[in-house]
Amino acid sequence: MERTKILVVDDESRMRKLVHDFLAKNNYEVIEAENGEEAVDLFFEQKNIELIILDVMMPKMDGWQVCKEIRQYSSVPIIMLTAKSDERDELLGFELGVDEYISKPFSPKILVARVEAILRRAGTVAAETTEIGGIVLDKSAHQVFVDGRPIELSVKEFELLTYFIDNKGIALSRERILNNVWNYDYFGDARTIDTHVKKLRSKMGDKGDYIKTIWGMGYKFEV
Repeated sequence: MERTKILVVDDESRMRKLVHDFLAKNNYEVIEAENGEEAVDLFFEQKNIELIILDVMMPKMDGWQVCKEIRQYSSVPIIMLTAKSDERDELLGFELGVDEYISKPFSPKILVARVEAILRRAGTVAAETTEIGGIVLDKSAHQVFVDGRPIELSVKEFELLTYFIDNKGIALSRERILNNVWNYDYFGDARTIDTHVKKLRSKMGDKGDYIKTIWGMGYKFEV
């Protein structure tokens, strides 16, 4: 299945990498531009970019100019990033057809959530439902059913089960699970995974046996 393509435009390479990494982890294809001129060129070259994350203050051509250029030809969703939280800037952004306005510094997780919400409204993201071994996982509704029965999971338990199912049959180390489910903002003990797996297994009943322990390494989801 073709991944949704997002253009990230920022003159700070560190900021581009941060946004890139979080989007890529959520299965988006990311293209980067370091200034406004490059962004406009890439947008018209690529044709199938489905969302733009655009910094305001940039050399050569600022975010406002980029937005004006693209809006003449396309209604692609645009998220503006800015170091300012000026109401006039925000109003100008909406007048130019910006879909969302996010002030720096921001949480990358919140940015990803905004991206998903905008794409859903634009009809780009379909409801993602996975069915495997009597488990139905609905990502868009954040629900899990086991043998037709809904089970209540915490946010982290849901993310953990989603990660296991997305990587079924693959041996996953605790470190890899931490990096992908707890992201970069977690610096605790890897044993927290064992605690969450234990709770997840108990809530899943017999289906909890699908989560196999690999001694000395981590876990594998196998039906």
